Amino acid sequence: MRCLVTGGGGFLGRALAEMLANRGDTVRVLARNKYAELDKLGIESIQGDIRDMDAVSKACMGCDAVFHAAAIPGIWGDESLYRAINVDGTRNMLEAARRRGVAKFVYTSSPSVVFDMKDESGINESTPYPQQFFNPYSKTKAEAEKLALEQNGRDGVLVCAIRPHLLYGPRDNHLIPRLLERARLGKLRIVGDGANKVDLTYVDNAAFAHILACDAMAPGRVAGKAYFISDDAPVVLWDWINALLKQLNIPPATKRLSQKSALRVGSVLETVHSLLRLKGEPRMTRFLAMALSCSHHYDISAAKREFRYAPNVSPAEALRRTVEHFKSRSTQATQPTHAGPARG
Repeated sequence: MRCLVTGGGGFLGRALAEMLANRGDTVRVLARNKYAELDKLGIESIQGDIRDMDAVSKACMGCDAVFHAAAIPGIWGDESLYRAINVDGTRNMLEAARRRGVAKFVYTSSPSVVFDMKDESGINESTPYPQQFFNPYSKTKAEAEKLALEQNGRDGVLVCAIRPHLLYGPRDNHLIPRLLERARLGKLRIVGDGANKVDLTYVDNAAFAHILACDAMAPGRVAGKAYFISDDAPVVLWDWINALLKQLNIPPATKRLSQKSALRVGSVLETVHSLLRLKGEPRMTRFLAMALSCSHHYDISAAKREFRYAPNVSPAEALRRTVEHFKSRSTQATQPTHAGPARG
C-alpha cells in the first residue's frame, strides 16, 4: 500500500509512518520539516503545510491511503489559527485525496469532540457532539471530523475517524512533559476528589488502530464511522500520574483543588488572558478543570468488533517504555558539557 501520513514528524504521525514502513508499505510524509530518522527507514518526506493546496496535492499523488494526523493541539489560542489548520487543512486534504484518486482516508480525531464538561463513563460513539465547546481545539476537531465523515464515499474516497484518548509514550512532547514540568515546580494540583477514571492510549496502540481501520475499511464497513480507541484499561488518573512521578523520582502531587474552585480560577484566568491578550495558555481553564476532575473513559467495543482492534502493547509495558524514555532524557539534560570554560 502506498501511504501518505500528514504530520509525519509529530508524535502520532511519526509512529504511524514508522509502523507502516516496518510492515513493508511505501510511505510518504507531509511535514513542515525533514527528519533524518524517517529518511533512514526509506520514508519519503515532502516539506509543506496542509494549508497549502499545492503542497497537499503533490503529497497525495500516487497514494492509496491517507492518514491525516496533522493538527494544532492545545486548549488555548487564536481560534482562527485552529480553524485554518484543523478544519481548512482537513478540507484541503480531502479535496486533494479526491483529485488524486486516493481510495482510503483515515482522519485522526479526539474524544474531546464529544466531551460535555461532565463525567463520561463507558460512553460509545452514539454520544452526540455537545451544544457548546470550551476550547478551540475540541471545537475545530469536531468540525473537521463532521466534515470528513460527511464526505465519505464522495468520488470513491472512503473515510473513517479514529478517536484515541490521551496519547502518551516515548517522544511525547505535549502531555507528559507538561505534567513533569509542573510537578517539578511543585505546581501540580489534584483537581477534584482524585478518584476520576480516564482512558489512556499508548502511541503505538493508536497507530496500530489507524492501520487496522484502514485495512478493514470498505463500503458499508468501517467507512463513514468514528471510533473511540484506548489501551482498554481505564486508570484512576491521579494514581497513574503519581505512579509515573514516583518512577521518575519526582515528588507526587498531594495538594488539592476542588472542582468548583478550579472552575472559578479557570474562568477568571480565561477572562484575564483574553482582555490583556496575554501570550501562552492560562494555568487553568474551565475545560482543563473538568478534564482533570471528571471521569472520561469510553466503550471501544465497536473498534474491537468492526476491525478487530486490541492493544498490541500492554499498559505495564507502555508505562515501562515511557518511564525509560523520560529517564533517559533527564539524564541527557544533566550531562556536563565539554566545551571549555565560558568567556566573559
